[in-house]
Amino acid sequence: MDRFEAMRTLVAAVDAGSLSAASRRLGVPLPTVSRRVSDLESHLRAQLLVRTSRKLLLTEVGKAYVATCRQILVELDDAERLATGEYRTPRGELAITAPVMFGQMHVEPVVLGFLQAYPEISIRLTLADYFIDLTENRIDVALRIGDLPDSGLVVRRLGAVRWITCASPAYLAARAAPQTPNDLADHDCLGFERTHADSLWPFVVAGAPSNIPIRPRLSANTARAVIDAALAGAGIARVLSYQVARDIAEGRLVEVLGSYQNEALPVHLVHSGQPMLPLKLRAFLDFAAPRLKDRLPPAA
Repeated sequence: MDRFEAMRTLVAAVDAGSLSAASRRLGVPLPTVSRRVSDLESHLRAQLLVRTSRKLLLTEVGKAYVATCRQILVELDDAERLATGEYRTPRGELAITAPVMFGQMHVEPVVLGFLQAYPEISIRLTLADYFIDLTENRIDVALRIGDLPDSGLVVRRLGAVRWITCASPAYLAARAAPQTPNDLADHDCLGFERTHADSLWPFVVAGAPSNIPIRPRLSANTARAVIDAALAGAGIARVLSYQVARDIAEGRLVEVLGSYQNEALPVHLVHSGQPMLPLKLRAFLDFAAPRLKDRLPPAA
């Protein structure tokens, strides 16, 4: 049994949620995946996984073992990168994550330019509107919007964005524009449901934070769908400034309730800041940071 291969397979199965999903992710036949996990359990003389018809569950022993496996595999990868020269020449795979729409609009064009400049580096780009743990998912660098927790990550600030409440000129011509956040109760609102229902919109009213309840006429799980609905005159949307900067500038959307918006949100590139920073990561940070700053519209 190749113990490292078995450990990688176990971690892949846990992350993917099933042996079959791990098989697809690793490009390895399902019987091989199952055998590797079984061989590892036999070697340890302990059950690591409980296999149900719907998903995998870790036993208490399995939770502790998988956490240790992750640390060992990260250290092994670092050792291999050092041995193959990744710390001397920018090469290897770089894993990046960003919010979906920001990634599509700004990160992907910068990544494509980076790939042309560094032909020995490959990129794994994950776009998601939910939090992705860098260590668990082996992500090298993430673009984060909003205040950051004190997590020990190394940050590089790119700029700021803010929330904008907006609607099309046609909608505002048919319905009087809201003058205060409470007026939204009489309007068709467009909800952006990321991980939960979008039923409260935060504003600053009389100098204090206030969550205003809304009843979405239409809800969608992507910002693009919400913006398209607003452009079509379906209602009032609340989105981030970079997402509609061009539509606002060219008059396709009009901002409302601007004096009630919250403070701007910072935009950062973050990474774990390991003691010996791989050249591929250092090269990407130096290449991407100024270009992303230039692409980021002013938040004001």
